[in-house]
Amino acid sequence: MTSNKFVTGLNGNVISPNFIRRKISKNWQLYLFLLPAFIYFLVFHYIPIYGVQIAFKNYIASKGIWGSPWIGFDHFDRFFRSYYFWQLVGNTVLINLYQLVLFPVSIIVALSIHELKHAAFKRFVQLVTYTPHFISVVVISGMILSFLSPTTGIVNVFVRAFGGESIAFLTDPGWFKSVFVLSGEWQNLGWGAIIYLAALSGINPELHEAAQIDGATRVQRIFAINIPGIMPTIIILFILNLGSFMNVGFEKIYLLQNPLNMNASDVIQTHVYRNGLLQAQYSYTAAIGLFNNVINFSVLLLFNQLARRSGNSLW
Repeated sequence: MTSNKFVTGLNGNVISPNFIRRKISKNWQLYLFLLPAFIYFLVFHYIPIYGVQIAFKNYIASKGIWGSPWIGFDHFDRFFRSYYFWQLVGNTVLINLYQLVLFPVSIIVALSIHELKHAAFKRFVQLVTYTPHFISVVVISGMILSFLSPTTGIVNVFVRAFGGESIAFLTDPGWFKSVFVLSGEWQNLGWGAIIYLAALSGINPELHEAAQIDGATRVQRIFAINIPGIMPTIIILFILNLGSFMNVGFEKIYLLQNPLNMNASDVIQTHVYRNGLLQAQYSYTAAIGLFNNVINFSVLLLFNQLARRSGNSLW
């Protein structure tokens, strides 16, 4: 703030309230479209922040949030000292690192689809890769359970046909992370490529024409033109993925979880579900959720700061 009548913009320029009002009145239709999204985030994301304080209280439903006694960091201390702390954090981090390793796959798919010249075949490939994204998590989990069954699953049928022995994919902890991550990558493969395809369509075709005249091959043009052209998009999406680094899709991991693979499948989100909703330990699980989000926010800030050196960042 520079005074009561002027505000300072993100770029440091002084903006008068009259200028803001003129902008809003001139583009009121756009702000009207923005209003539902604003209300949604206000009601479901910002107002609930009020309840975060129960992480520092011994929440008693009959006394309410304000009436519950303050206990400070006791819930955090309980979580950090618990015997399952490192297992939960380790599984969560390893699954997300596994997913980050496969982050370039959607980029490769987008580059491959972009290079297809036959229009009908290109549409067919897009249909095949996009469709799994629209299958519900429950159906996908059922398909995984069916396909990977040790006795009747089609994968083990092929394994036995080639002389191998059946593999217990979903009861062996060593296989769980691969099954979870690779099936998720298959489901979201084409959908994740859409943004990159949109970025590729914005590259000036004259650059390719000039490169072809200079004798550049298709592969050389991909590395010299396409990848640098979509690099800002890649960096932004990578930062956004890191913003949810400590989050794992709860529904699918819970549906695939069983007592035999618990050592590899138990993550922070499933632990919060069991203790928060099933055992009503609201303050304890609120503390775990707050810890989880603080880590996510810190990672986001760190990598956004690093990305600023390349000239591309969220802010």
